[in-house]
Amino acid sequence: MDLSNSNTAKNLADAFAGESMANRKYLFFAEVTRQLGMTELSKLFRETANQETEHAFAHFRLMHPELVVNDIASLTEEEKKAIAARCLELAIEGETYEYTIMYPGFTEAARADRDTKAAVEFEAQQVESREHAQIFRKAAHNFGLLTPIEQHHARQYTEALQSLDGVAPAQKATSGEPATQKWICRQCSMIYDPVVGDPDSGIAPGTPFEAIAEDWVCPICGATKKTFVPYEEVVAA
Repeated sequence: MDLSNSNTAKNLADAFAGESMANRKYLFFAEVTRQLGMTELSKLFRETANQETEHAFAHFRLMHPELVVNDIASLTEEEKKAIAARCLELAIEGETYEYTIMYPGFTEAARADRDTKAAVEFEAQQVESREHAQIFRKAAHNFGLLTPIEQHHARQYTEALQSLDGVAPAQKATSGEPATQKWICRQCSMIYDPVVGDPDSGIAPGTPFEAIAEDWVCPICGATKKTFVPYEEVVAA
């Protein structure tokens, strides 16, 4: 039965998104309450998060029955490869949407919101307006940083998909030049580009990674500078 154009298909997608978001929120709450020393409450959040995952999986199985494996022993190697390829195709689709449409759009919207807020606030609300502007500026900055991250993820999935088809991976290498060598965070995949710098953190464009102060942290996840490693890019043929 084709559900692609039905209300049920949309409802399943919305339900999957809702359950998935609940899972991540509850895991975050579990970590917060763990830090507060509330062990039982943290345990409750984590258990509920696991249940939300099962709910999300149930919705996703209905959305993508082609990925449901009931009897692994009955599958041929080609069928296994086809399922794995479909997983990668969906991953590439999602990551590509994020770096080509979602985050670029969010970046522009955050900048527009920041400017609009600054323009219409009354003098009596200057403090609140300044706080809003800082939030929007930070959001715009983060969205901008996330764009190359999602592009990196999409590239990784594409390479994995090509590998399934027997395509040899493209040759990669570091630039070897501090002025152009990018560095990637091993924790969140944020990519530091010396050409761009990190102006919101006081790092001017043109600053090599080696010249950044040791107390600088990843603007996305807060990891230390030591978490970054040289980023390898595809070598032009």
